[in-house]
Amino acid sequence: MAILKSRREIELMRQAGCIVYRVLEHLRQIAKPGVTTAELDAVAEHMIRQAGAEALFKGVRSAEARFPFPAAICASLNEEVVHGIPGPRELKEGDILSVDCGVRLKGYCGDAATTIAVGTVEPEVHRLLEVTQEALEVAIREVRPGRGWNEVARQMQRHVEDAGMSVVRKFVGHGIGREMHEDPKVPNFVEPGQRQDIPLESGLVLAVEPMVNLGTAGVKYADSTGWTVVTTDGRPSAHFEHMLAVTSDGVDVLSDGHEKAAAGE
Repeated sequence: MAILKSRREIELMRQAGCIVYRVLEHLRQIAKPGVTTAELDAVAEHMIRQAGAEALFKGVRSAEARFPFPAAICASLNEEVVHGIPGPRELKEGDILSVDCGVRLKGYCGDAATTIAVGTVEPEVHRLLEVTQEALEVAIREVRPGRGWNEVARQMQRHVEDAGMSVVRKFVGHGIGREMHEDPKVPNFVEPGQRQDIPLESGLVLAVEPMVNLGTAGVKYADSTGWTVVTTDGRPSAHFEHMLAVTSDGVDVLSDGHEKAAAGE
């Protein structure tokens, strides 16, 4: 059962989202060849603490994982789809780095992700980033009260597949509020014959996060730790995410760095 949020709660989530936005934008600036993902994680954790928040991901447990997640950010390189653990690996020219970041502030969660091109990337990889971000923009454009989520997800999926790429099925978005993962689950695709839908109504807050593979949709765990997920064909993957609050007349993006709602919302 989705928990609808009050305007006060949405504004608290916006504050958390603004911290996440600032962290991701700063990491985008410093993600250069030679920098390690562990160094990026240390910067992110320092920024989160300085803002008076706590790192949402650190210590999270998973049924598939052998230990709690050890970092403030997920740092997933190239063929890594999600949940990459920061470490000594250095970025190099032509890499892409998906960074997912979450915080808890005043009891409410903020969560967003972006994929960063390190230096100059191959044209098809650059296009992967464009298409994945555009899929998120489709959701931002199409979400409004009175619709079902399937209608939005279908358009996101069509945009990706028309570009010759694949939407990851194993991992989806989610409701968010006092907890990072709340109902409902928010897929970026619609399976043939799928009838279950999410009614979009004012006060619903969703973490929408398309994950797109340049090759097939297949993914697997990289190793026995049960955290880092990679593409089965070894081709690159990209990930973008925003928190979207359904309003009375459309959508309000809570993780785009805008500290106040637009006029009329």
